Amino acid sequence: MKGIIIASAFLLTYTIVIAQKQKLPKSKNEVIEVPFTPDSWIFNEGKVEFLTYKGRQSVKLNGQSGGMICKNLQFSDGTIEFDAEVTSANPFPQLYFRWKNENEAEHVYLRTGVKKMGFDAVQYASIINGVNIWDLQHEFQSAADIKVGEWNHVKLVVSGKRLRVYVNNVDKPILDIPCMEGNTTEGSIAILSSFEGTTYFSNLVVKPNETEGLNGEPAPDITRHDTRYIRNWQVSQPEPLPHGTEINLFAYPQRNDWENIHAEQRGLINLSRKFGRSDSRRVVWLRATIQSENEQSQVLKLGFSDDVWVLVNRKPVYVDKSIYALNMRKSPNGRISLDNSSFPIQLVKGENEILIAVANDFYGWGIIARLENVNGLEF
Repeated sequence: MKGIIIASAFLLTYTIVIAQKQKLPKSKNEVIEVPFTPDSWIFNEGKVEFLTYKGRQSVKLNGQSGGMICKNLQFSDGTIEFDAEVTSANPFPQLYFRWKNENEAEHVYLRTGVKKMGFDAVQYASIINGVNIWDLQHEFQSAADIKVGEWNHVKLVVSGKRLRVYVNNVDKPILDIPCMEGNTTEGSIAILSSFEGTTYFSNLVVKPNETEGLNGEPAPDITRHDTRYIRNWQVSQPEPLPHGTEINLFAYPQRNDWENIHAEQRGLINLSRKFGRSDSRRVVWLRATIQSENEQSQVLKLGFSDDVWVLVNRKPVYVDKSIYALNMRKSPNGRISLDNSSFPIQLVKGENEILIAVANDFYGWGIIARLENVNGLEF
């Protein structure tokens, strides 16, 4: 599952006891140099190696090492810098911050096998309610010149909801995240190297509250003025849907378990935030109502993760899948986007009901829905 960044075993292996943690100093001028020595980290005994590498105090990790969590460190806003070197184009060095527990954190990672101009070499993703929602956040990635066999310098500037990422001392940020989507505002710092190969980490430096003037307020959602998005839905409770099982579109069940759910940034209906993680396939129904002044044809653009069945006025109109692990991936590379699908729908005069069943057991779960135009429509 190349390209998927998560550390489930790592996140489930460790629990930081709150009493162990002390908040970082509040002085703007204080620099915290975190030593790569066993007494400064929580780690898997016998799985990591502390050493001097190329004249630097370092730690050596591989895909079997698990993660390492800083002791006695609480980070909220400020600057984090570190160096990482990979010995091949396989491992994914990762840094977690505002790490609360296995369910809630933010993280940035390097995809070292991507070529210099590859648009997905550096990625940001949130851990929300136990789910790494990397596949719901495809916009948060960029190109970088990541070197193999040499140190790569990474700098994160964290301020409120904003994040900037620099790689190898470039003058401008490689990534500029307008609004981080995790639930945490403070937590620990952790590192991980996933997949095959070796990563060396060195020179971890934390500068609390040094945000380089970055405003912590979220930048405006670029979709907020676009009235074509269907933002208000009702959602049913999840139900099991074992693999190999499909929805019977001609026997829609009567339901009385509807709850309201509203779109987040980018028009995303984030089912992972609401329902959390599951190791087995589940399905929910989403329902929206559209009022039309007249009978008309429309085009619905739908981003989804992972399987969808769509009905308009109880008539089946569309069925599709985007299954990363089976190479049945919608563009872009199995991640949610309005590029996933586009199909015609027919609306009648008056009230129209849109029903979408959404099944998932693989990382992020949700939809994004947008109509071609809103002439004569009310949501």
